[in-house]
Amino acid sequence: MPGTATEAPTGGLRQVEAMRYVTALREGGSLPGLVEGDDDGTWVVKFHGAGQGQGALVAEVVAGEIARQAGLPVPELVQISVIPELGHAEPDPEIQELIRASPGLNLGMDFLPGALPFALSPDDSFDADLAAEIVFLDALVTNIDRTPRNPNLLTWHGRTWLIDHGAAFFRQHGSSPLAETALNPTPVLRDHVLLPVAGSLRAAGDRLSADVAAAIDPALDLVPDEWLGSDPADRRGDFRLFLERRLEGQEIFISELEPENE
Repeated sequence: MPGTATEAPTGGLRQVEAMRYVTALREGGSLPGLVEGDDDGTWVVKFHGAGQGQGALVAEVVAGEIARQAGLPVPELVQISVIPELGHAEPDPEIQELIRASPGLNLGMDFLPGALPFALSPDDSFDADLAAEIVFLDALVTNIDRTPRNPNLLTWHGRTWLIDHGAAFFRQHGSSPLAETALNPTPVLRDHVLLPVAGSLRAAGDRLSADVAAAIDPALDLVPDEWLGSDPADRRGDFRLFLERRLEGQEIFISELEPENE
C-alpha cells in the first residue's frame, strides 16, 4: 500500500495512472470504484463524471487536506489518471458510462484493507476531544455527510480514519458565491454522528484554529486547475474567503451545535 501518512503532501498531490478497474463501491451515491494503480497501490476513486462533478473532488481535497494538517487521520489522496478504455471489462453499463465520462484526472483515496465500518461503542468511550475536533472541522467545511446512517469513518489499525468529504462545501453547487454563504445557518450539522459524544467545540476551535488557518492556502494549491473551472484563481479565492469568514465567525456554528447549557 503506497501510504497512509497524515503529513500534508508537498509539491502537489501525487499522480497515479489507473491500470485496472476492480469493482464498484456502491455504498456511495457517486459510485466510487476500486482501482489498481501503476504504483502497485489500490485506490478508491471518485470520478469527475459523477453527479456532483469536479466540485466534489475539490471538496475532497480541500476538506481532507485541512483535516490532515489539523492532525486528523485522512488516507493519502492522489490524482489518478483514467482512460475511457478502463471500463471495457466492466459488465455494468452505468459504470462503463461513468468511466467514459471521466477521462483525465480523477481523485483517488488510499484503500485501507481490512478497515471496519465505524460504530460508537455502547459505553460511549470514544475520545471526547477527538470527537469535538472532528465535529469542529466538519462544521467548518460544512460537511453534512457524517451522520449515524452514513458516518464516513473507518476503524483501521486502532485509529478512526476520516473518509469521503465530497459533500463538504455543499453550497458551492448553488447560485451564489460560496463565500457569501459562510455564515448561513446549517442546522443539518446537528445530525453529526459524533456530536453526542463530543467535548467542547469551543476548546476544539482553540486547539485547531491556528493550524487550520495555516492549511487553507496549501490545501487550495493542491487542487488541479482543471477541476476549478474557467477561472481557477477566482474559485480558489472564493473558497479561501469562505473558510476565513467561517473560521473567524466560528462562534456562530459552534452555538448552533453546542448544547444550550454549555
